[in-house]
Amino acid sequence: MSEKENGKKGRKLALLSNVNMNLVIRLLQREAEVYEAEGYGNELGMLMNPESSYHAFAPDITFLVEDLMELLEHDLERKSAEEKIDDWFEQLRGSLQAGVIYYIGDACLWGMELGAVDVGRKIALEQLWQQRLEAFCENCTNVRILPYRHMIETLGEENAFSPKMWYMGRILLSNEAQKRLCALILDRVRIESRVPKKVLLLDLDNTLWGGLAGENEHTPVLLSEEHAGLAYKNLQRVLLAMQRQGVLLGIVSKNNEADALEILKEHPHMVLRPEAFAAKRINWERKHENIREIAEELNLGLDSMVFWDDSPAERQLVKEMLPQVEVPDFPEKPEDLAPAMAEIFRKYFAKSVVTSEDREKTAQYAANSRRRQLQEASGTFEAYLKSLEIVVKRVDPKQHQERLLQMMNKTNQFNLTTRRYTQAQLAELLADTNRQTFLYGVADRFGDSGVTAAAVVDCGKEVPVLTDFVMSCRIMGRNIEDAIVEAIEKELQSQGFSRLRGMYIPTAKNMPVSGLYRRLGYEEVGSVAGNGIVYEIGLAKTPKRRYDVRMESAFQG
Repeated sequence: MSEKENGKKGRKLALLSNVNMNLVIRLLQREAEVYEAEGYGNELGMLMNPESSYHAFAPDITFLVEDLMELLEHDLERKSAEEKIDDWFEQLRGSLQAGVIYYIGDACLWGMELGAVDVGRKIALEQLWQQRLEAFCENCTNVRILPYRHMIETLGEENAFSPKMWYMGRILLSNEAQKRLCALILDRVRIESRVPKKVLLLDLDNTLWGGLAGENEHTPVLLSEEHAGLAYKNLQRVLLAMQRQGVLLGIVSKNNEADALEILKEHPHMVLRPEAFAAKRINWERKHENIREIAEELNLGLDSMVFWDDSPAERQLVKEMLPQVEVPDFPEKPEDLAPAMAEIFRKYFAKSVVTSEDREKTAQYAANSRRRQLQEASGTFEAYLKSLEIVVKRVDPKQHQERLLQMMNKTNQFNLTTRRYTQAQLAELLADTNRQTFLYGVADRFGDSGVTAAAVVDCGKEVPVLTDFVMSCRIMGRNIEDAIVEAIEKELQSQGFSRLRGMYIPTAKNMPVSGLYRRLGYEEVGSVAGNGIVYEIGLAKTPKRRYDVRMESAFQG
């Protein structure tokens, strides 16, 4: 099925505005199922009226693109602008639905009178909208910011807005700007629907810096605040921004390790120091073999990785030997490095929401490396588990909805049934009194791994069923799952249930958990979904499990 066909069968979209967006809606309808708006200027009324055609259409994602000048009614005084903006957001707050994703455009103030207004006033009013928008998104987990202003700035206001079309039919945007807005909206729909890549593997010489490490004793590489050296430094600045949004960086480079590490540690213009990289392979081995090793080290699939190297030969070899790995082209000119990397981020890594767990990913994988070192030094597995001092704390899933949705839709290896959820389905799940959601944060002596385990139990029948059980690969291999299942069993027993069932539906990636229920003392009692298996256990006769975990709770379900 083509991406276009998939889009039309997938998310239903709505574009609402206080100006005429009919032409943009027509462009969107070529690619997706889009709400036919009833004019413009009554976007809040349609949202607040449960009997409106908007609600009958029931979109999955709603885009709100407001013209700030119209919203302010051309009154550019700070106090009145603040009142109007606050009133708009307050009305919107009361009309949001839990199962719908909302994108609200940031503001670009435009109008004929701005030529006679201080530029600072325009900036201040745009910032006022931005402040209210950011605060609104912080309090509403299903609301995101649509980078509308960036689109306008990239095109240029003189090319983005059309006075002629505005006078003819309240059409604010030029033809080119309408096409770009359509592309921006579809890009956000794609991001909402895809599983992003996790790891970016980088070469060093003529990739992260110019020149060859160790070739010249006095000026070993091209990396500076001037000329081509600045191009490489700006590339690293883009990479650092990516790393801070949850992209794991790795090095796969043919160098003498000592030469390369000296530059990484000591060069005054290095933006990325060694600790910015979750894994490093600096040697003379074949790169595809190094990539396989990194995948094993990080406990991630090859299909979660992107490889970037200036050498066409190395890129081609990785493409042939590891077809699961994405291998983008490399730009010919240094000045194109940073823009090319920004495009790679957008294409492979961008997420609709960046969670606190995403921001701490590199530190969490570094902590995993220290855990492996501890395991190697421990005499027994039991001694290793005890020395970790693992704490598992149950948290409120309603306070971590984005992370829960992320886990359900991204986790593959430790995922017993691999059921995926939309935002609406997750909202239904959390509102369903017959289903209990168990969400856990995990920490140990090396640091906090964040919210990394989730389970759902359907209690709507005589015997409850554990329908979903997922854990991040970062916490696998420490028998944490044993402690979680036992905690769930005790909770259900306290509610009066005497038995519990669990399901396992095999996929190409979840073989590591194929024997979980048998290991925990469950017996096979039936089948589901063709090749799926149903297991059951009596809660009064659970066997002793092998774990060393302290269970806590910050939430009572």
